[in-house]
Amino acid sequence: MSDSIRQLTGRIRAFSAARDWDAYHNAKDMAVAIAAEAGELMQHFVWQQAEQIEARVETRRPEIASEIADVGILLFEMADRLGLDLGREMAAKIERNEVRYPLEKSKGNNLKYNEL
Repeated sequence: MSDSIRQLTGRIRAFSAARDWDAYHNAKDMAVAIAAEAGELMQHFVWQQAEQIEARVETRRPEIASEIADVGILLFEMADRLGLDLGREMAAKIERNEVRYPLEKSKGNNLKYNEL
């Protein structure tokens, strides 16, 4: 696990433990919370057309950043609670995606790997 991920995860776990929240942070509830926070992030973009998005990001940057942080915090904590090395899991997923999305087939398009 990278030092920065380890340090942030430690702070997150200490924050939760100090408030006696561990009993509420089981795998199901963590997954639900991640989805809920992702939904709050999506709310910033609902009904926005492509030409509106950049301006929306600028005018709502602090709120959007806060929602992204909420998703990240919950994700770090869930991975830790499940005994997963998040940095290693992310690196492994990138490696799998490099195979699934070879540059010569995927560059410049948005097709899913099974459509390439």
